[in-house]
Amino acid sequence: MLKILRKIISLIALAFAGHGLITDNVDSLPIVIFLMGVMMVVMGMEEFQKKRKVGYVFWATSILCFSVLI
Repeated sequence: MLKILRKIISLIALAFAGHGLITDNVDSLPIVIFLMGVMMVVMGMEEFQKKRKVGYVFWATSILCFSVLI
């Protein structure tokens, strides 16, 4: 379930980032940063389910993404 969600979020973020690069429009940049933060949260949850400590790094990265977004 989380793998599918991660792939969907990453494809949406890639679409927004690609659109921003092609049209030279930076209005979609906050959406891309938000989606990257959400993707890091999902990846952290995947790592916690596998009982790995690397999940903390993903959570810290997501907090950084959300604080940059604000």
